Formats: sequence, structure tokens, C-alpha cells
Amino acid sequence: MQPAGISHSLFPSLPPEFLPLALYTLAASILIGLLLLAAWWLGAKTTNRNKELPYESGAVPTGSARLAYPVPFYLIAIFFIVFDVEAAFIFAWATAWRELGLPGLVHITFFIVILLLGLVWLWLKGGLDWGPSRARRGHVRD
Repeated sequence: MQPAGISHSLFPSLPPEFLPLALYTLAASILIGLLLLAAWWLGAKTTNRNKELPYESGAVPTGSARLAYPVPFYLIAIFFIVFDVEAAFIFAWATAWRELGLPGLVHITFFIVILLLGLVWLWLKGGLDWGPSRARRGHVRD
């Protein structure tokens, strides 16, 4: 026997709060599809050499747009992402440390130790030697 006010739906295990979310997702998907279709239908179909050139603020482009960034630029970006994610996990743990108890402490300690071992390995492999050094220039004196 069902309680009053609750009807049988196609998905009885889902809470009723998902219906507005599903309707919103459906409406957004339909709107995006309609806008993409309108842009394709109303857009110009012609092409020429000038349309294919990259726009450079009115200047005629010369040379290749592919520039090689130095490797330390990418290393700094990757380190930032790794330690930013680490900080997010540690802050999340810190806000719930009472509820997590000793198992949570063990998990976050293991997480930090793994990251520190990775940092030590990177340091030993020379991944943190970014700037100019005497060893690379050949001016090593003892």
C-alpha cells in the first residue's frame, strides 16, 4: 500500500528532487541544439583564402604561430596543479577531521607521504633544476 500523495513513476528508486534537474537538463540540451542548428543554418557558407587566415589585429601574419615554450614553464604549471589539488584534499580533510577520526588521519598521511616521495624523486632526478647553474655552463670548480 502506497502512502497518499506518492504516485508510481518510471524510476521509483530516484528521489522526486531529480525531476526538476532532469527537466532543466532537457530544456538546456534542447536550447543548445536549437542554437547550434540556427547558427549552422543562418551562417555564411562561403569560404575564401582571407577567411582561412588567422586574425592578427589587422596585421598580416608572418611566420609560424607555433612557439616553443621552455620546459620549466610546463613544469611550473604541472606542479601548481598537483599541489593545488593536494591542498584541496587536505583542506577537505581538515574540515571533517573529527568525523573521519584515525582512519582519515591514516589516509591523509599516506596521501602526503606519497606526494613527498614523488617530490623527493623529482628533486633527485634534477626536475627542479630550472635556472642556470655552473655545472650546465661548464664552470664547475672544486
